[in-house]
Amino acid sequence: MSGRSRATVLLAAVVTFAAVLVPSAHAAPKAPRTAVLDGTRLQQTRSRLDRDPRLRRALEDLTTRADAWLDQGPWTVVDKPKPAPGGDVHDYLSQAPYWWPTTNPTADNPWGCPYVQRDGHRNPEVDSGTDRQDVEKVFDSTYDLSLAWYYTGKRSYAEKAGQILRTWFLAPATRMNPNLDHAQFIPCKYDGRAIGIIDFSQSYTSVLDAQAILATGAPGWSARDRTAMDKWNTDFLGWLKNSDFGRQEAAAANNHGTFYDLQLAALAYATGDTDLARGTVLDARARRIDPQIAADGSQPQELARTRSWHYSTFDLVAYTRLAAIGRHVGVNLWAYQGPDGQSVFNAVDYLLPAATGAAAWPHPELEFHRYAASDVVHAAADAGDAAAKAAVPDLQAPPGGDLWALRPAAEQLDSIAG
Repeated sequence: MSGRSRATVLLAAVVTFAAVLVPSAHAAPKAPRTAVLDGTRLQQTRSRLDRDPRLRRALEDLTTRADAWLDQGPWTVVDKPKPAPGGDVHDYLSQAPYWWPTTNPTADNPWGCPYVQRDGHRNPEVDSGTDRQDVEKVFDSTYDLSLAWYYTGKRSYAEKAGQILRTWFLAPATRMNPNLDHAQFIPCKYDGRAIGIIDFSQSYTSVLDAQAILATGAPGWSARDRTAMDKWNTDFLGWLKNSDFGRQEAAAANNHGTFYDLQLAALAYATGDTDLARGTVLDARARRIDPQIAADGSQPQELARTRSWHYSTFDLVAYTRLAAIGRHVGVNLWAYQGPDGQSVFNAVDYLLPAATGAAAWPHPELEFHRYAASDVVHAAADAGDAAAKAAVPDLQAPPGGDLWALRPAAEQLDSIAG
């Protein structure tokens, strides 16, 4: 065979291999085994992209977000200025957002202790010197990038997502230990707190779904990566179930408890423990809905906060995502009604006047964002709530566009920590 012929054959082989790795615009990869998102629905949506102008517009918003991540990161827990208490640079560290120093720092008191709580008022120092900001970028970027790859087949999206995940979770030099022992510490007071679990529970399900999407054949995400990530998730699930912090957070009465259940069920489902996932969703009916949601749909624990609108929508993000996991394990959480008529449907309906702009929110709120409710209203509408469905045309789109059609799972749209 001549040199030119060998080159032609090699080129053809490379093109064929690339075609296997990168789905064309018209050939959808298999449906991913996502924990919150509906994998079959994603696959069906992808097949309709060329025929649906609304989906194409949403895809433009999604790829704009994904493009912005291509030149950022990867991030790692080991590059913070000071390690977590105990000195292990691989331990995750975050600081309590609503706690403030009471004195000016000095050489003898570098933190300005003691710290006092100011609910709803975020201390800007929590955004420097810890891992909180970086881990949120890991969560958001891998979700956007994996979805953008799934819908477009663009190789760079998948490769970037894989790089970010490997750097944060897997590479020996930069990986995070699978625990949250030092989340939301308070200087001079606590080395870590159980409520810091919400740093992950509010968004880590997006990472689990990103991994499932990449596992459908994304370039740059190998079988070895998948195995290592499964091991990390299994270890993290073990810590969540068995640590003192995990048990404390499981006992929380407000949104912390709901988000704990969400994270537990999602990790269980992702790692193959469907019995634990199903049991967690079932238990949420009497354990969460009955005491947390009043007969009129209000959430009294969340209304007591200075940011009552944010926390009311925030808690419903957990409920609607937990209901989505229930769909995979044969539990219809939407259909449940407590002894006084409590239900997730009622809780969403309670928000509709403010969500549509028909009425002012009648409770304390330091920073009202009407769009914060958009995703949970979409979720209720999809689940069969007639009032929510009627409200959808009047919803306010969040910054960056309404992506519900491409990723139908509620997100925390007005992002604050705590």
